[in-house]
Amino acid sequence: MSQQPATSDSNVSREEILEVANLARLGVDASTASSYADDISKVLTLMQTLGNVDTDGVKPLSNIHEACQELRTDVAKHDINRARNQSVAPAVEDGLYLVPQVIE
Repeated sequence: MSQQPATSDSNVSREEILEVANLARLGVDASTASSYADDISKVLTLMQTLGNVDTDGVKPLSNIHEACQELRTDVAKHDINRARNQSVAPAVEDGLYLVPQVIE
């Protein structure tokens, strides 16, 4: 059974923030409590908006890897200009890129 929010319009008051802060033994002053109340109210309003979205027929996604992504066809292109690409490389020899040795 879900519990109803303290306010039906998703607005959180500064007094509610101060009460919860007191119960949690948090040092929250009145101006910070007002800022927290505004921010939490905005989040709750957004949650209400999301809760009103029609999701009938939308299958739940439990893992992002279940989603399919359209891939382009794997076609070899022969328009690569090796000389032009290697002209900007710091070191090239016999058509190969030379890199510094990292393993001795």
